[in-house]
Amino acid sequence: MRRGRNQAFMGGAFVFPGGALDESDLNPELAACVAGFSATDAKRLLQENDLPEAVAFGLFMAAIRETFEEAGVLLARNEREGRFNPADSETAARLDACRRELHERRLTLAELAHRENLLFAPDLLIPYAHWITPEIEGRRFDARFFLALLPEGQIPVHDRMELMESRWLDSATALAENAAGRIVLMPPTLKTVEELLGFSDTESLFSAARARRIRTILPNFFRTKDGFGIRLPTDSEYTPATLRQPPRPGESTRIVFEGGIWKSHTV
Repeated sequence: MRRGRNQAFMGGAFVFPGGALDESDLNPELAACVAGFSATDAKRLLQENDLPEAVAFGLFMAAIRETFEEAGVLLARNEREGRFNPADSETAARLDACRRELHERRLTLAELAHRENLLFAPDLLIPYAHWITPEIEGRRFDARFFLALLPEGQIPVHDRMELMESRWLDSATALAENAAGRIVLMPPTLKTVEELLGFSDTESLFSAARARRIRTILPNFFRTKDGFGIRLPTDSEYTPATLRQPPRPGESTRIVFEGGIWKSHTV
């Protein structure tokens, strides 16, 4: 989904749905709005031993909230029937109104669950990566990336407030569009899409993601003759050496900004 071009942070870039952890995502009431998933599960799946369980659980809820706010996709189940399909026009209209209320902070996830008799489904999310912005950046983020299947009967639609365009792209097409300068992929998105290119179907991707060791990625910023770039922890010149990660054959280790485009390099 493309961020508005006039936004100060990553304006015009194509990004995955997402956003900041909100205080409402930490509401203890949300524990009663899910089934078969606990804060302990959240912390274990994120593989972050130092993370408080309440925050781990909140990150899953934030992912559900932001995906609904920005893409109109709600990872939830009907409390009575189990299956949740908002395809009928009446339900869709109600949820569209709820989506706007959430976006404007006039509604919380807990209130949405009670209003629509829903149980949220954090078990449908698979943690995939953890990125932290280089220290040199003025605006920094500490972001977790998740995978999820699009629920049956739901159609993603960008919110037309923060996100002005949306496209379904397979990995090869997204990389080609970025290389041609027709879309802008920022380094974390670019690197993630490159990794997804190695999987031919969601089953193999999700299986690998569940077995994956999630290592925090805190890139090094560096300057080049004509611009700048970042070194990833698998790069031979990454510092400090204590945070360096084993190289992964065939994968890029640097992402450099050249000619107005982020490009991957291997050193």
